[in-house]
Amino acid sequence: MILNGSQIILECLLEQGADTVFGYPGGAVLNIYDALYGYSDKITHILTSHEQGASHAADGYARTTGKTGVVIATSGPGATNLVTGLATAYMDSIPVVAITGNVATSLLGLDSFQEVDITGITMPITKHNCIVKDVTKLADAIREAFFIANDGKKGPVLIDIPKDITAAKCEYEPQKPKEHTYSLDETEITEAAEIIEKSKRPFIYAGGGIVSCGAVSDLSKLAELIDAPVSLSLMGQCAFDNTSPRYTGMMGMHGTKTSSLALKECDLLIVLGSRFSDRVTCNAKSFRAATGAKILHIDIDPAEINKNIETDYKICGNLKLALEKLNKLLTPVRHNEWLEKIFAWKKAYPIYQTSSDKNAVLPQEVLETLYDITNGEAIISTEVGQHQMWTAEFYNFRKPRSFASSGGLGTMGYGLGAAIGCKVGNPDRVVVNCAGDGSFYMNMNELTTLAKYRLPVIELVFNNSVLGMVRQWQKLFYNNRFSQTTLEKPTDFELLGKAIGIEAMTIRTKSDIRPVLEKAVALNKPVLINCIIGKDINVLPMVPAGASIAEPILTIES
Repeated sequence: MILNGSQIILECLLEQGADTVFGYPGGAVLNIYDALYGYSDKITHILTSHEQGASHAADGYARTTGKTGVVIATSGPGATNLVTGLATAYMDSIPVVAITGNVATSLLGLDSFQEVDITGITMPITKHNCIVKDVTKLADAIREAFFIANDGKKGPVLIDIPKDITAAKCEYEPQKPKEHTYSLDETEITEAAEIIEKSKRPFIYAGGGIVSCGAVSDLSKLAELIDAPVSLSLMGQCAFDNTSPRYTGMMGMHGTKTSSLALKECDLLIVLGSRFSDRVTCNAKSFRAATGAKILHIDIDPAEINKNIETDYKICGNLKLALEKLNKLLTPVRHNEWLEKIFAWKKAYPIYQTSSDKNAVLPQEVLETLYDITNGEAIISTEVGQHQMWTAEFYNFRKPRSFASSGGLGTMGYGLGAAIGCKVGNPDRVVVNCAGDGSFYMNMNELTTLAKYRLPVIELVFNNSVLGMVRQWQKLFYNNRFSQTTLEKPTDFELLGKAIGIEAMTIRTKSDIRPVLEKAVALNKPVLINCIIGKDINVLPMVPAGASIAEPILTIES
């Protein structure tokens, strides 16, 4: 059938299983939006307040549904506003397809109005990008974008389409999506099984790759088979039941003492779908020295193996397939003495927050109460900062695809846009975005998106009137010189909520925590919660930059 370029784009989206897009219209994508008008019964479009919010929404949608997020933006500033969102998705291996408009092909290279080389700009932060100058190649470009975004190590892909190509016509024939095929080195599998069976003190460290490839149940089975404790990265927070006795907490800069001790005393570290980032190793040399263990690294990306940490054994390939094969080879064993030591460390080194003020609101109590009220069933997104670490520490994630947070890029302003995508993709789940007041002021415009669509997302702001994480570093390493980290903005959150058209509440004392959270969840409406906390509440444990992961700081003097 003969279709124009815009219709081809939408038919290809449907062909690839996409039924939701996030975006913002503009001149260069007018043809696409005009065609979208006729597809409104098949494709839901969410209009955000800013293209960056749309890119984060597509990201949050992808993280919590397992589908590919799709975002549309116009040329020039519309396209460049996607850059931070694409970089965020790239660093965290999230499948997103971005469709940008550009000026007509006859105007390319002439510094035309709202012309920008978005493929050149985004080359380092996408798995692949291209500009389509021939309408007959448009369908294949979109199909390839979806395939690449989901093949191997996942990530974002951008397609730039000049305006005249969206209007040009050609023959379109639907196709089934191309399937992904993976293979494994059987020798690597056999060698890994042998070294695991010889281990007396195995320790599993898992990352976001477990969630990405759908291997959560396989990880749980492995831990049971080899009777091993499990630690997670920030990106892997919902890869393993946080309430399990086996769970030792996070590893790394803000990891638990139990995880650092387990790392030190294990004889085999099994690393699954994690890339040994500097926030985990803290110091690559001291990380390797902190453990005398052999390291088995399983990852789909060959570039990640031996990149940051030298490993002894590897399996390079699809993690789910690798774990399925390993689990079939392994014989169940028990390591009672090793697990008893783990349990003793967990009891000796709990993470908890205290205050001399009996009425002070502690983030731990807020998050633990939220967990209780939601039965651990909520989807939690976060911004970046202290609140992000507190969420990972104190909200017990039990199900996969329940957590959306910017791990690699550390994007303040990510969470609220992501929460929109989480809720659109999971309408029956409670969705809460945990924010700090610093991040909140970066993206509060997206509250208007919640109001427009009546999306029942809870925006929970831990308001300490400072840039908490940066201030914590200034306290420790800059002699309390709090340069530009004191915010103290006189915003009336309840009036702000009323002006925007959403519910707003305040948590001032301990006695407010449960009733406010219960009301916010029960309302099933968009809610803004101003949770007032002290500016000197720190994130602990903490390993200073460059220090050894084996020696985390457990206390900070006021």
